[in-house]
Amino acid sequence: MKVNLRTILIDKKEIQYTHIENGSPVVCFMFSGAGYTYEKPLFYYSTMTMLQNQYDVVHIHYSYEQNILKLPLEDITKIMANDVNPIITEVLKNHQYQETMFLGKSLGTIPIINGLMKSDMYMNSKMVLLTPLLKLDSIFESLLNSNHSALIVIGEKDTHYIPSRNEEIQNKTNIKIQKVPYANHALDIEPFNTVMSITALEVVMKRLNQYLIE
Repeated sequence: MKVNLRTILIDKKEIQYTHIENGSPVVCFMFSGAGYTYEKPLFYYSTMTMLQNQYDVVHIHYSYEQNILKLPLEDITKIMANDVNPIITEVLKNHQYQETMFLGKSLGTIPIINGLMKSDMYMNSKMVLLTPLLKLDSIFESLLNSNHSALIVIGEKDTHYIPSRNEEIQNKTNIKIQKVPYANHALDIEPFNTVMSITALEVVMKRLNQYLIE
């Protein structure tokens, strides 16, 4: 296994990405959340799950001010797409991957839902959406209109968990939803319970692994 940290210059801004290579024909691009980075549990074990299944992994290390979510969603999507798309292009140009998949958490689901899932180019790619921002109308509507395969994981104590919206999305045959009882936006159990949070993480990773092999 090779692990390389690379830097790409995008509009005079340097963005790094870590490319973990197993020699796999499949690569998973990961998009972190605002403050929820790749060493945090959901990404650490998602990465391990990918490597266990012999996938290559790309972590994209963008960073933004905390107030980015105060911008219009169209602007957020454009900013993030400008940062991640050149890296996706570079990786796919330099490697002969037969399949791609994408995994994002919270903020990191925006360029997936409002960008990649609107493109026929990635119609055959699997999308993993950890705690997507379903309160945002544009995100919800994009999911309803998408025909891409996706797995949504969301906690029932997450402020973005809206039962009526989840039911509508769940009616779509191309999207599967894993709800986590008592879990917040970090998928930690509330009130805080370490053992139950670890158990919830195990459930999520088992569901992710199942989605990979479906």
